[in-house]
Amino acid sequence: MSVKIALIGRPNVGKSTLFNRLVGKRLAIVDDTPGVTRDRREGAARLGDLEFVVIDTPGLEEAPDAALEGRMRRQSEAAIAEAAACLFLIDARAGVTPLDHGFADFLRSTGKPVILAANKSESRASESGVYDAYALGLGEPVAISAEHGEGMGDLFNALEPFIAGAAPEDAEALDWDNPLKPLRVAIVGRPNAGKSTLVNRIIGEDRLLTGPEAGITRDSISVEWIWKGRDRDWPVKLFDTAGMRKKAKVQSKLEKLSVADSLRAIQFAEVVVLLTDAEAPFEKQDLQIADLALREGRALVIAVNKWDLVEDRDDAMAALREKVSRLLPQAPGAPIVALSALTGAGIGKLMPAVTGVYVDWNARVKTPDLNDWLREAVSRHAPPAVSGQRIKLRYIAQTKTRPPTFVAQCTRAEDLPESYKRYLVNGIRDAFDIKAVPIRLILKKPDNPYAKERR
Repeated sequence: MSVKIALIGRPNVGKSTLFNRLVGKRLAIVDDTPGVTRDRREGAARLGDLEFVVIDTPGLEEAPDAALEGRMRRQSEAAIAEAAACLFLIDARAGVTPLDHGFADFLRSTGKPVILAANKSESRASESGVYDAYALGLGEPVAISAEHGEGMGDLFNALEPFIAGAAPEDAEALDWDNPLKPLRVAIVGRPNAGKSTLVNRIIGEDRLLTGPEAGITRDSISVEWIWKGRDRDWPVKLFDTAGMRKKAKVQSKLEKLSVADSLRAIQFAEVVVLLTDAEAPFEKQDLQIADLALREGRALVIAVNKWDLVEDRDDAMAALREKVSRLLPQAPGAPIVALSALTGAGIGKLMPAVTGVYVDWNARVKTPDLNDWLREAVSRHAPPAVSGQRIKLRYIAQTKTRPPTFVAQCTRAEDLPESYKRYLVNGIRDAFDIKAVPIRLILKKPDNPYAKERR
């Protein structure tokens, strides 16, 4: 495994900014508001020729264990436990604070190697803060500016002893950053639907911060996991996302950044799991999130959480299926999985549903079979006539998967009614058993071989 380096420090010292610089992408949300990061996030980092895993953590804060800040601190403690070394950041502009002294003592007590970095040291005003850092007793501070990229050479020299001598990774280890290898699954839904609790239950550990407060998750956090299916092991990247409220209610800059991060998770996922609340299922916002995922061409699974609170489950499931077929006609076969993230009931049904729709998402149909179906579909229900001329469908072929996309040659394509297009799409679903994913049908006018002669 790659060496892990944990970024540690009090809130708002620039840990997420440094994380983004080391991984070379804007993965972590950055804002002037203290305490933006609440979960720990891992990323593949590179500094010069050093390659390692960097862990962004919530700020260390003194708070009771049951409080949100206390649960955030436990996330940082977990990162420290699995790291080879800690990169302890202070704010050179603000100087050394009593909290910094307290956390320096805490880091010493862990026995982990500590590299001290004085961030935000790009100006002369920060020089005194850099000198003050010696008082922490953690050796010579490395003066850096994560925002401007200054001091990265000195940081390289400080990190090199912990990384360069580490054992190389197994050549057969999974390449998690290759988008073609792990199955990317985004868990989405309204705030407080139980998304983080569900991810923790799936992977069998308290990896993500949870609690009764709505809106705890702010970043989209990816968690790597292996699901042992019946026929093979599936490497999976689970993306826990921030809850998405109605657009009119999203006012703060920070919440807008969180929602944008959730939207990116949907765009890069292959399967989207919409988690809805059994006590208030399929509210308007749930339907809008599902519609967004389908318009992006993602495969959709509907998970109904808090099923343990439902009394008459047969009637409730029948009502859910009727609602889905009526309110989401664009995904008539989307699987519905009833579960309880809190108790674990029904969790075993989720991944078979996810991999099932993923197979449909990659479905490919042979061209001869498609055209046999098209002839039969047209003979059963011919396209309408427009201005006395009947529209003709002559040929169809699949051009893409992920999602399945078909192109049909059609005279007067612009005049073909939407109802007939739906007839064709539903016919493809039924004939080739592609139930649970978006199907795209593109109508194209056939080439006119005499067009050039007429000019």
